[in-house]
Amino acid sequence: MALAIFDLDNTLLGGDSDHAWGEFLVDRNLVDGEAFREANDRFYEQYKDGGLDIHAYLRFALEPLTRFSRAELDELHRDFMANYIEPMKLPKASALIEKHKAAGDHCMIMTATNTFITRPIAESLGIPDIIGSEPEIVDGRYTGNVVGTPCFQEGKVVLLRERIREKGFKLTGSTFYSDSHNDLPLLRLVENPVAVDPDSILLKEAVRNNWPVLSLRD
Repeated sequence: MALAIFDLDNTLLGGDSDHAWGEFLVDRNLVDGEAFREANDRFYEQYKDGGLDIHAYLRFALEPLTRFSRAELDELHRDFMANYIEPMKLPKASALIEKHKAAGDHCMIMTATNTFITRPIAESLGIPDIIGSEPEIVDGRYTGNVVGTPCFQEGKVVLLRERIREKGFKLTGSTFYSDSHNDLPLLRLVENPVAVDPDSILLKEAVRNNWPVLSLRD
């Protein structure tokens, strides 16, 4: 069984769920709108430039979760899914997932975005196996902290190797799809790296290494 690993934001989705969650919080007046949007945009630009401090970003992104009960957060997430995520879904992404399933591959999502946001999205895409940045929960509430290694840049390699040891997967025949140069460590690890609607840095690297380049948005 070969691994078919997918990045989520701007790969399987036609947008960024992490940034969109920040927009959702602002639009629903659940945070200080102007200041929060400015910080959310600034972190997103740092991510695209490759200079994101993932720990600083996760402190920012996870803090709002501490303000609500799990029941309240679940209700907010349903609203978020219906109005922000569903419009981002890509028919070609769904077809690609089904192609790998039909081939008998084990599908997995690896994303830097925290799993409160992304686990329900992954399940809605038919991929229950997801590795993301894990928020800490104590006594049924989010603390604002992250557990373990953030699933970002080299952290994706660390977490995938842990999962391989735990589950007995192999890298033989493995494929990873991503849009971002932040994922170059994992793209270089798998046997079949694929650039999907890549940013300019990743596109140059893909061309240099003769990696396949495809679009799920055309």
